Amino acid sequence: MNADEREDNSGAQPGSQTVSRAMQILRLVACGQEHGVRLTDIVNISGLNRPTARRILKTLLQEQAVEQDPLTRRYLIGSELTLLGLARRRRFPLLSAAPTCLNYLAQSIGDTAFLSIRHRLDSICIARQTGHHPIQVLSIDVGARRPLGAGVSGVAILSCLSQEELQPIVTANAKRLAQGALTPEQLVQRVQIARDLGYAYVQNGVMSGTSAVAVPVVDAAGHPRAALTITAMSNRLEPSRLSYVVEQMNGQAEQLSRHADLNAN
Repeated sequence: MNADEREDNSGAQPGSQTVSRAMQILRLVACGQEHGVRLTDIVNISGLNRPTARRILKTLLQEQAVEQDPLTRRYLIGSELTLLGLARRRRFPLLSAAPTCLNYLAQSIGDTAFLSIRHRLDSICIARQTGHHPIQVLSIDVGARRPLGAGVSGVAILSCLSQEELQPIVTANAKRLAQGALTPEQLVQRVQIARDLGYAYVQNGVMSGTSAVAVPVVDAAGHPRAALTITAMSNRLEPSRLSYVVEQMNGQAEQLSRHADLNAN
């Protein structure tokens, strides 16, 4: 009896378990964006055996929910999912508020501003606006999906959670975080520093010579729903300027909280 068969005997209905596994695979494929994800990575992170993962991917390919690059053999999100998403564009009220807030930050600070939402175990960038400074740091693209804590936006979101809420997320994301050489202990430490500061900051960003800072966007009950992030050349986020940047970001985070019904996310 293989691992998947043992799971089938745990009480889950076979049909619902298949759907759950398909969604798990789709979320992993989405993390690859235009680069795609290898079957090996899907198997290692999901915990599914190779035949099961391959069988589900074959069905998803037939439904055009995923695509496979003929050269690299990597899997990417397919056209069917993109088209299905268009049916509920109003599902995310933060999108309507994002342009005003991000434009303000990009102009007042001069660097690139991002808005990322929390969704399950991930942070997903849903909007980006470049500033007027000659050098812009475009660290992630719109649609980028990362495990909470892999970037400053996720750390800012996690900093608003209690330790009891935080630990299960860190544990569930441990395999994915390890791909970025981040241990659970390191993440918990980063979250604690962000709690103390009121924002998440990394002096050495995704690209050499860059820095990033993020503040959480919370609802009326104090639950984190999103994060605003600024990425810039490191000399533009030095301590002498950082307090001004964070002040501007907190002001726009409050605007987002008041504007949108964040509970709809």
